[in-house]
Amino acid sequence: MSAGLPSRIPIDNDDYHAEHVGRTADGRQFFLTTPFEPAMDGDDDGQEFVALYLFDADGRFQEARIDAFGPRARMDRAARRAVYEARLAELGKVTFAPIEVEPFAVDRFGTTFGLIPREPEGDDDTWWVTVEPGDYMAFSEPWDGSYDT
Repeated sequence: MSAGLPSRIPIDNDDYHAEHVGRTADGRQFFLTTPFEPAMDGDDDGQEFVALYLFDADGRFQEARIDAFGPRARMDRAARRAVYEARLAELGKVTFAPIEVEPFAVDRFGTTFGLIPREPEGDDDTWWVTVEPGDYMAFSEPWDGSYDT
């Protein structure tokens, strides 16, 4: 039996999609990541982004700073990397560590971004929270900070 959706989603710091999660010097929690809209019809669609999500010390969503870079096939990778590094630097002194934050959604560039809850479907009573766009991290029970890709 599923325990349902928790009010806060743990995200463990790792060497993959959650490399840059942690706390700022003032105690806020952050998640710096690279969401994307997959290309469905060739090199001219889809979209690549850099997203910095900020939460207060208790994990309540505060702000999303999102930059768009166009389709992966044509984007300026050096420019995206520079923006990613600048977003990290603007946080000041940080500690990379697991965080616990609330699900949230914001709309930018005609796309929904965030940690989006997915209700159970059919006979499966499992809740999921996915990082969107791109559905590249999916959290579920036992809600221990680990994720599926």
